Amino acid sequence: MRRQIRLKQERAVASLRDMFKRPICLITLTAMAVSCTTTSNKHSPDAQSTRAMSVADFERAGTKFKNILRLPEIETTPEAINSTATKTMVEANAALDQIGKLNNTKVNFENTVGALDENSRRISDAMNRVQLIKETSPDAKLRDAATEVVKRLEEWGVSLDYREDVFRAVKAYADTQPKLAGERAKLLDETMRDYRRAGLALPKAQRDEVERLRKELTSVSTDFDSNITKAQKTLTFTRSELEGAPESLLTAPGVKTGDNEFSVKVNVTWQYLAVMEHVKNEDVRRRVLTEQHSLAKTENSPLIEKLLSLRHQIATRLGYANWADFMLEVKMAKNGKTAIEFEEKLRDGLQPKMDLELAEFRALKVAETGDPKAQIHLWDWRYFADQLRKTKYNVDSEQLRVYFPMQHVLSGMFEIYQRIFGVTFTQLDPPYKWVNDLQLWGVKDTKTGEPLGFFYLDLFPREGKYNHFAMFPIIDGKRLADGKYQRPTVALICNFTPPSGDTPSLLDHNSVETMFHEFGHAMHAILTRAEFSRFSGTSVPRDFVEAPSQMLENWVWDKRVLDSFAADYRDPSKKIPPAILGQLKAAKFATYGCHYRRQLSFGLMDLALHTQINDKNASEALPLAHRILSDTFLPLPEGAAFITYFGHITGYDAGYYGYAWADAIAADMATVFEQSPGGFFDKTTGRRMRDEVYSQGNSRDVNVSIEKFLGRPRSIEPFLKEIGAKP
Repeated sequence: MRRQIRLKQERAVASLRDMFKRPICLITLTAMAVSCTTTSNKHSPDAQSTRAMSVADFERAGTKFKNILRLPEIETTPEAINSTATKTMVEANAALDQIGKLNNTKVNFENTVGALDENSRRISDAMNRVQLIKETSPDAKLRDAATEVVKRLEEWGVSLDYREDVFRAVKAYADTQPKLAGERAKLLDETMRDYRRAGLALPKAQRDEVERLRKELTSVSTDFDSNITKAQKTLTFTRSELEGAPESLLTAPGVKTGDNEFSVKVNVTWQYLAVMEHVKNEDVRRRVLTEQHSLAKTENSPLIEKLLSLRHQIATRLGYANWADFMLEVKMAKNGKTAIEFEEKLRDGLQPKMDLELAEFRALKVAETGDPKAQIHLWDWRYFADQLRKTKYNVDSEQLRVYFPMQHVLSGMFEIYQRIFGVTFTQLDPPYKWVNDLQLWGVKDTKTGEPLGFFYLDLFPREGKYNHFAMFPIIDGKRLADGKYQRPTVALICNFTPPSGDTPSLLDHNSVETMFHEFGHAMHAILTRAEFSRFSGTSVPRDFVEAPSQMLENWVWDKRVLDSFAADYRDPSKKIPPAILGQLKAAKFATYGCHYRRQLSFGLMDLALHTQINDKNASEALPLAHRILSDTFLPLPEGAAFITYFGHITGYDAGYYGYAWADAIAADMATVFEQSPGGFFDKTTGRRMRDEVYSQGNSRDVNVSIEKFLGRPRSIEPFLKEIGAKP
């Protein structure tokens, strides 16, 4: 499953599921590089130490720049979580009452759409904290309380869209046809658009029905998400059954559970991938994949039918043909037809490459098993892709781990991002930790010293924790009424292989790529200059939001970049040999057909579910998903219900195509760095990315931001060549 950014979705007007940022689906330079500063911490990245700086010092430094910097006050008891929800709703309702009481002759920008944005920011502060608790707290009681509060807030949030008194005031202001420009004009236009999308233009009876359906949808969606988080399955194997498994799996805490017994949690991503990529026993791979593809099946099978039925009913009542058309209206693609055609073009273009790759995999399987009739199944492709890398390209992904001790990778990545974006990171002592090894970092502008925000690092897996990689926004950026700017705070929630004994946490190359990607989301959030929280940071169209981070994945394929931090932890003088990197690149593209066809299977499945399933045929959802996944990539095992564990269905509903869409933009943007004098270290290009893309957020049309960064119209050609869909 692709890394996941969880973020503020497009509003339809202000329901909490749509309003607030959701979790975003994961090194030493030359003397010219900017150094990280850090307080002493045995778990901190290797960085140059300077005078320790407290959070209070950092916050005070912001006053010079009229910036407000603060950390969230995380609730620590179920009672506090519930109290936060009650307080949030009371205060928000009171703020809306003030808007609703406005006389039509007294309306202006500040007391209508401006006040709505400020109210959204305050609600978002609370909602983001509760979401973070729900996904990261080690305390099951807190997670359960947060889950219930999320449902409560989201259902209440739907009703905010239907405050007729508030709509009347906002419409009265819009009817004055104010002469606005820039962000202000965009905020008014999109607010009125969202009221239309919520059904405020419908007769009251129909509007009430849409509201009822949306409230039911938020509740079902939260249950669906919670079932995925709670889903667990442990399979036990002997040492011989796990032949080929990396030592990082076999020696990980909690895996060895007997003299000759190893317990693999198929719901823990890194453990699942360790088996699928390296274990020789086909039956073991089949069992692990089948169980992983059936997680939450019992709980979520009926819920997926409800989700799709409710979405279709809402969309059609609002005048759209289907949910895909409704959701994509506010994205770059604009409608389901455009997205489907985009995905199908890539699917067909990749067919010859995937066929060649599968033929190579099958030849390896025939040689390994001695069975001339051997076929490649879904549980085989990762394993034989890895075997191909080892045999044809002499690349052993496990052997490469020694070059990527996690803390050195973090330090090196920090140095690189500091250099190209003109910022400095300082490690701080968090006043509150939800887990002992939590890290907190402050971000400053290197040239001016302006504090820009904070980010947390929560690095390792644990029971009940969100089990992929994501950037969780906590506090949004926004210009406040008094002219001060509220700077952002975010959290990077990761699940890296933990250290074991004297062996540090060692990453595979894919995890390094994930780290560079996810930290890109953090930069996108923290570097914002948007005036309104609605437009800040990653609040961009969903089919663009991954592009700036996917672009940064290119860094970990560059020899000069890798040499700046990747070294054998046992002998730092040893760097990755150029031949190995060349082979690694060749191996990557050698299996890109299968990799991308699998991604396209998710996107096409998602679009099919949201264009073909309605309230009359919802029972066909699982068979339809099964068929499209099987036809586009490789057949799913009988009895599997992949869609029930597909968390993107509530975060990227009708939008998973956006990964490929954004990949195309990312490949094009990466060429600007590649062609610049400093390559991937080029400060001028990095500053342009910061100013034209990251700081802008959604404060202007992202097409404008893309072209201003590129200096030309965008092109899909670099992407088609990269994935092998075009010679």
